[in-house]
Order: sequence, then structure tokens, then C-alpha cells
Amino acid sequence: MLDSTRKGDHQAVSLLPLSRRRFLAKTSYFGAFYAAAKLIPLPALAAQMTAGSRVSQTPIVDKGFASVRKVGEGLYATISDPSKGFQTLCNGGFLVGKDGALMIEGFGSATGATFQMDALRMVSQVPIKAALDTHYHFDHSMGNGFYAGNGIPLWAHANTPKRIVESYGAMQGADKAVALAPLEKAIKDSKTELARKHREENLGMVTNIFNIVNGTVLALPNHPIDPAKLPMKMDLGGLTAVIESYPGHSGTDIIVRVPEQSVVYTGDLLFSGLYPVCFDPQATVSGWRQTLKTFASWDKDSVFVPGHGPVCGQEGIALFRALFDDIEEQAQKMHKAGVPATEAADLYVVPEKHKNVGIFVWDFSIAPAISKLYAEWGAK
Repeated sequence: MLDSTRKGDHQAVSLLPLSRRRFLAKTSYFGAFYAAAKLIPLPALAAQMTAGSRVSQTPIVDKGFASVRKVGEGLYATISDPSKGFQTLCNGGFLVGKDGALMIEGFGSATGATFQMDALRMVSQVPIKAALDTHYHFDHSMGNGFYAGNGIPLWAHANTPKRIVESYGAMQGADKAVALAPLEKAIKDSKTELARKHREENLGMVTNIFNIVNGTVLALPNHPIDPAKLPMKMDLGGLTAVIESYPGHSGTDIIVRVPEQSVVYTGDLLFSGLYPVCFDPQATVSGWRQTLKTFASWDKDSVFVPGHGPVCGQEGIALFRALFDDIEEQAQKMHKAGVPATEAADLYVVPEKHKNVGIFVWDFSIAPAISKLYAEWGAK
């Protein structure tokens, strides 16, 4: 049963408290999260940052599941380490000027958003002008209730509230067995052991998401950003944030950058040290690659705070573009050989040069990227 509430201008949709049975079910499926987290080479990639990097080597706070580091004047990055906890899940950060602050991301839980607020208050007491979701996905928005409860305006792409309701509101109170039945069937119908392995990983991750959503108050952004009116500037007092929208990951992607300092908060338009996650129905491979081309055109000394993985420079953009290149190259060969998209999605081989690059979950990453490429070629 859904319990709908409204507080001020903030809308929320929540479930009644978790039963013991549902709580136990919720805690039994995090293996896929742990498996994915172990594939993210955080220390190795962090070491690739140059010695003269503007990224502080010492965090202002480190809770294990996330740490906060200074990446510029008044600029901070919140970097998650899911192998040590799921409170934040994604990366975020905050910008602090003389007159106000902007917080980035709602994270995977209210606890994660609270952590970032506490970190902000360690460095400044300026009023918070807004919090911003870079897109609607669960790991960036499940903590929105913290902002709603504290009267903080929540900004996001104009389509974000609708996508949250459609994707996650529909999960709340749904029969889990019915919701997951198609994924169970896909496992049974797998024709190879490799395909079965990929489908099993997918079931584990979707089960995780289902359980997280069903234990969360969904708070919807109350300050929609019309992408047609972007870019727009937010003056924080001696620090100007530029808010922009680009295609690629979710159809609701927003970035925040500070051109004067060449710092960019990309959301999931960049996964640092990870293959791209392309599962969203509105993800576009061609659009995403064009976005990355734009990122690559920015200052050579740019600092990118990605949606996942360590802070990086242009080398992170170059790697991410190379991953897309390799996926397309292999997919093209299979396409020309007449391999059906459903089979090609399982046959990609990670090349030796990318063996240390993490793959979140195959059916969230590689499989949909290949399927979307096939669809684009078919359209042409």
C-alpha cells in the first residue's frame, strides 16, 4: 500500500514500514552490489592523477562508504566507495560561495544526503540555495527525502519527477514475484552458460533496486529545469556555477561546471574507470559519444567529478571514449556477420588493454549498448 504525503512544496511517496520478512529479503541480495564495487579500481585510478593535481590528497572527512575532498576553490567532491557501504552509492559534491551553496545529488539514501550536508557544514555555514539531482536514477535520487524534510529546494531536469514516479513509484507495493518473473524466465531461457550468468547478475541487481525503492520515501524535485533554457548560471557569491544538459545516459542528464576553474560535475555522463551504463530506455549511444566529444574539447587541465569512480582529468574522458569505440568496433563486426542483436549482446570480449576496467552489471552496461547500436544501424 502506498502512503502519499505532501510537505510544503515537496511531494513524497512512501511505503508503510518494512516487515521483518521484507527487511531480511532486502539484506540478502547485495552480492551484486559488492561484486560490482570490487570491480571499481578506485586506488589504482586515483593514483593516475598527476602529482600537481588540484584534488586534495587529504579528505576533509572519510566515512569509508564515501569521502569528501577539495577539488577547487569552494569546490568539493563526494566520492563513494560502495565496497564499504551503500549509503551514497554515487558521487556528488558541493559548491560553496560567499552567499550560498549548491549541493549535488540525492544519493542512494537519506543517510548519504545527510553525510554530504554534514560535510558541507564542516567548511561553511552559508545558506543552501539548492540541491540538484544530475538525473533520476535510484542511486542519485533515493536520498531526496532528506532535502524535502529540511526545506531545501530540489532542482532537476524537468522530466525527472515523472521518470522517478514511472520507474520507482510503480515498484512500491508491487508484487516482487510478479515484477521479477520476466527476469527469472530469461534465466531459464538462456541458451548458453555465459548468457545465464549475465541474466542472473541482472536479476540480482534489479532485486537490489526493487528492495531499495520499497524501503525509501520518494521525494520529487520541486524546481524543474527546462533543458531548452540551458545553460543557466547560478551566482553563489564569487563563484558561478553553470548548469547544462547533455544527451547520453538517461534522458534527464544535467551537469554542473565551473569554467573559471575547469571543474565539471558530470553525473553519470562519465563513469571513471568503468564501462558505460546504457540500460535506460532514453540512453543514446550516439548522443552520449557526442557529449564526450564536447567534454574532450574543454580545457586540457579540466577536473571531472564523475557519477561513479575516482575524480579524473581528460585521461578519464579519453578512456571512456575508447570503451565506446571498442564496443562499437566489436558490435559492427558481429552486425556485418549477421549475428542477431540478442546474441551479440553476450559475445563482447573485454580486450586485454581494458581488463582492469570495471563492468557494473552486463545487462545494464554492455548488452544494452550493443542493442542500441544495432537499433541505430537498423534505423539508418
